[in-house]
Amino acid sequence: MNTDSNRVLACIDGSALTEAVCDYAAWIAQRVDAPLKLLHTIDHHPETAPTSDLSGNIGLDSRDHLLEEIISLEQQRSKLRLQQGKLLLQTARERVMRAGIAEPLTNQRHGSLVESLIELEDSMRVLVIGLRGKVHENQPDKIGAKLESIIRSLHKPILVVNQAFKAPQRIMLAYDGSKAAEKAVDMVATSPLYKGMVCHLVYVSKDENGKGQLLDLVANKLRQAGDIEVIAKKLTGKPDQVLFEYQETHDLDMTVMGAFSHTRLHDLLLGSFTTRMLLNSKKPLLLLR
Repeated sequence: MNTDSNRVLACIDGSALTEAVCDYAAWIAQRVDAPLKLLHTIDHHPETAPTSDLSGNIGLDSRDHLLEEIISLEQQRSKLRLQQGKLLLQTARERVMRAGIAEPLTNQRHGSLVESLIELEDSMRVLVIGLRGKVHENQPDKIGAKLESIIRSLHKPILVVNQAFKAPQRIMLAYDGSKAAEKAVDMVATSPLYKGMVCHLVYVSKDENGKGQLLDLVANKLRQAGDIEVIAKKLTGKPDQVLFEYQETHDLDMTVMGAFSHTRLHDLLLGSFTTRMLLNSKKPLLLLR
C-alpha cells in the first residue's frame, strides 16, 4: 500500500450523494491501492450569526440577557453539529469498510471546506466530492456552492459524483489539446485506475478543420500504455452538446476532462464549458487542471 501522502480523500456532508461519494472513493482506493480518508468540515458561517441586530432597542439588562441566551444557543448548535458530524463519519467509515477498505481514516475539521482542502492537497491523490451538497441537493439547475472554487483551487484529480455508484467500465476522455487535456491523457495512460477499461477518446471541433492527426498520436499513446481499449472519434458541433449525446449513445460510465481552462472573467462573459458539463452530465466527471 502507498504511504499516507497519497490518499484518496472523500468529502462527505450528509447530503443525498454522500453514499455515492463513499462508494466511488472506495472503488478508486482499491483500484489504485491507496489509503482512503473521509473528511467532514463544520463551517460555522460567523457572518450569519444573529447577535448583531437583535438587541438594539431594548433595555440594557434585557439586552445582556438576550445575548447570553444567543451565545448559549450557538454553543448548543455547535455541539450538535459536532456530534452529527462524528456520527456521519462513523456511518461512512462502516460503509467503505463493507466495500473492502480495511483501515479508512476519518477527519473532522472546523472552518472553510475550500481552505481545508488546500491544506490537505499535498497528501491527496484524488478528491471525491458530490456535485451538490445539502444546500443545493434539490436544485438540479445548480452545482454546489463551493464546487467551482474547489476545482479552481486544487491541482489534483477531482471526481465529481452525481449518481449512485456504478463501477466504470467505459469512459470518455474529452480531448481539446489543452494542457489540462494532456494531463488527463497522461493520467489515463499511467494510472492503474483505468486498466482493463474501454476509453473513448473524443475530440470535438466547431468545423471539419480540427486536430485529427494529433488525435491519432494521442490515441496511439494510450494504446501503447497497454491494457486499455481505445476508440478515437473526431466530431463536429458545439462541444458540450456533442459530448452529452456521445456519452448517452455509447452508455459511457464516466467522463475525464480538463476543467476551467479560462479565467473567471472569460467564463462570466461567455459562460463556462466546465459548468455546463457539470450541470448536464448524467455520469460522474473526473476533472483536472
